[in-house]
Amino acid sequence: MNKKQQSLPTLLAAALALAFVSVSAQAVVTDADIANDATTPNDVLTAGLGQQAQRYSPIAQINAKNVGDLVPVWSFSFGGEKQRGQESQPVIANGKMFVTASYSRIYALDTQTGKKLWKYEHRLPDGILPCCDVVNRGAALYDNLVIFETLDAQLIALNQDTGKVVWKEKMADYQAGYSATAAPLIVKGMVLTGVSGGEFGIVGKVEARDARTGKLVWTRPTVEGHMGYRRDGDKMVENGISGETNKTWPGDTWKTGGAATWNNFTYNPQTNLIYAGTGNPAPWNSHLRPGDNLFSSSTLAIDADSGKIVWHYQTTPHDGWDFDGVNEFVTYTTKDAKLLGGKADRNGFFFVLDARNGKLQNAFPFVNKITWATGIDLKTGRPNYVDENRPGNPAEAKTGKEVFSAPSFLGGKNQMPMAYSRKTGLFYVPANEWGMDIHNEPVSYKKGSAFLGAGFNIKPLNDDYIGALRAVDPATGKIVWEYKNYAPLWGGVLATGGGLVFTGTPEGFLKAFDDKTGKELWKFQTGSGIVAPPITWTENGEQYVAVVSGWGGAVPLWGGEVAKRVHYLEQGGSVWVFKLHKKI
Repeated sequence: MNKKQQSLPTLLAAALALAFVSVSAQAVVTDADIANDATTPNDVLTAGLGQQAQRYSPIAQINAKNVGDLVPVWSFSFGGEKQRGQESQPVIANGKMFVTASYSRIYALDTQTGKKLWKYEHRLPDGILPCCDVVNRGAALYDNLVIFETLDAQLIALNQDTGKVVWKEKMADYQAGYSATAAPLIVKGMVLTGVSGGEFGIVGKVEARDARTGKLVWTRPTVEGHMGYRRDGDKMVENGISGETNKTWPGDTWKTGGAATWNNFTYNPQTNLIYAGTGNPAPWNSHLRPGDNLFSSSTLAIDADSGKIVWHYQTTPHDGWDFDGVNEFVTYTTKDAKLLGGKADRNGFFFVLDARNGKLQNAFPFVNKITWATGIDLKTGRPNYVDENRPGNPAEAKTGKEVFSAPSFLGGKNQMPMAYSRKTGLFYVPANEWGMDIHNEPVSYKKGSAFLGAGFNIKPLNDDYIGALRAVDPATGKIVWEYKNYAPLWGGVLATGGGLVFTGTPEGFLKAFDDKTGKELWKFQTGSGIVAPPITWTENGEQYVAVVSGWGGAVPLWGGEVAKRVHYLEQGGSVWVFKLHKKI
């Protein structure tokens, strides 16, 4: 055989090898893929459809004119024994959907057929202490890994193709009240996570780990007085105290200060800042911890490389109502090229901040009734408190003065993510109108026990509705339109280039609205309440919409009179996928 004949199989082998490398390279999720997630239509790689979590897709195949032709393609059940609240946003890559479910489960499904490719069910120990149902809000994708958090505060990375464990890391001690429910965020090859457990006197934190190995890169506590750490070679070294010990926390109160980081984070590459919301200070009884209690009920801007707090903005200083500040901080660019961030806070006010330095630009109510403050001082950035509407000091008595407060501690908005449309410049906010009777009680810290020091009863404010989807102009504070819903809204929102806004209701409907007028254009009954955010993507030239269905979460557990009002709603656990019934 001559050299020319010998070279042919060699060339073929080389070509096949290159093709294999090319396919393999396309099969993994890269940092560039994640950075471009908001603009690439054929996948959904992050919670929020992009690191900024605008929850906006430019896809316009499904639009206001044809959305009435949307029909289900397939549905997949998570199983009948472990239902409860289903708050997960699916992620999509390479023809696979990865979706988490209650009780720390995760499924890989074929996006075209709904066929189960694999299932991983984390073995939970006895004695876990989740405050607000056994929920999970989704997974993160990186390389050939799918990464998610568990109710016993572990972080697990699985092989996307097989579901086998690649690495597993303990985030915190579940016996002390720590848990984890959020979707991790990937930033520059790191997986960013937080912790739940503010009702048990834990200490919140933001952690960055190498996404491929799980090895800790840095950790930043979110209660003032605690030390941060960063990796230096094979060891972790001190990286500065968060704030200043005892500056805003008296005595030893900072040691059990709460400020849990239990919801999803965001990131903006222009600032290289991770935006993390923090929860309530512990205990709820504010008279036991005089001061602002940094960094609770705040937005923290953390440098992605160093793990240091660059700026903070506290939405409810000295919180006495459980107005967690964990709601997502969504960055956006204005027509005059300003980089701002919007946040619809639990306390009922919508805040607009400079994303680079945290300076307040605007603040206004997005709910109709607020009793704890008359407004936000735009010069100081602080609330104008109504002192008599703070729950009273129990001192030596069994209870302090009871007050009526609106919104309730479940918030003007809670975990359900809003959407920002780059097309209309509006935020679409799932809001709730409710209040509560609340009083304070004496309490002391005990590891693994509830650390509240308060009693409460949540009440509806209106006979005809609790939930309200509102289109909000962040520049003026104007409510452009609203849709009222009888039950509370607890699912997230999706806005699209087709002029549509999608959201789900506890009554079980996935609905589509006109993004400019709020007119309801389409709805579909999924069989159980929706408390999760919808997504959209394209595949084989067609646009798909998906949402997880399954009633539960904090409302039926903590909702008082509200829970009684919606007791008829059925639990479930499934994911639904839709497309137009014919090609355009």
